[in-house]
Amino acid sequence: MALLELQSITKNFGAIHALVGVDLELNPGQVLGLMGDNGAGKSTLVKIVAGNFPASDGAIRLEGEEVHFTKPVDARKKGIEVVYQDLALCNNLTAAANIFLGREMKREFGPIKILNYQAMFNRAAGLFKELKSETRPRDVVRQMSGGQRQAVAIARTRLSQAKIVLMDEPTAAISVRQVAEVLDLIRKLRDQGMAIILISHRMPDVFAVCDRIMVLRRGQKVADKAISDSSPEEVTGLITGAIESS
Repeated sequence: MALLELQSITKNFGAIHALVGVDLELNPGQVLGLMGDNGAGKSTLVKIVAGNFPASDGAIRLEGEEVHFTKPVDARKKGIEVVYQDLALCNNLTAAANIFLGREMKREFGPIKILNYQAMFNRAAGLFKELKSETRPRDVVRQMSGGQRQAVAIARTRLSQAKIVLMDEPTAAISVRQVAEVLDLIRKLRDQGMAIILISHRMPDVFAVCDRIMVLRRGQKVADKAISDSSPEEVTGLITGAIESS
């Protein structure tokens, strides 16, 4: 049984058909590369899975159970986390504070509750150790590299024990060395049994970490196959329309 199953997902914005009958299956410990040109429907599909807005038609199933999300918190409660391109981090806070934002650990003294900073620093350090990241819990986000910021965002998904992580262009606008760090983080999540959907325009990144690749063009799925059965040249042709659906 698939961890995540999308059946005939369609999304209309007025007269615009953003998605038309898209099917998708995702298993635990699998990385799916989602590719397509601008306006192909990639982000729309991910936002439907993340609960940002409902599909116009179709069904979403998690572990065989049909689910209906009306807001992002509904998806998070079911184990779906999103790492957006802008990361949604607070630059003036530490790595630990960002990881625990909205779910802070507290100590109780009778009726009084105070933040347990040491416990949060220790837990954050453990998460970074799991990810083999050099990011430190007390580091302030504004002083971090792009790769370290990604580590903070990914550690946040580990804290919530997510089953599925949706990643929107995680290697955009960072250096080659930092790209390697982020790809290594994705591999570690996969090895821990998480299922990942990776949106990326960077062909080398997709072929480096993904097990499968799915291509959208004008809101329709034109390919869904094992990465070993495809090539960057074929994917480019599918994205542009030079190659018909495979």
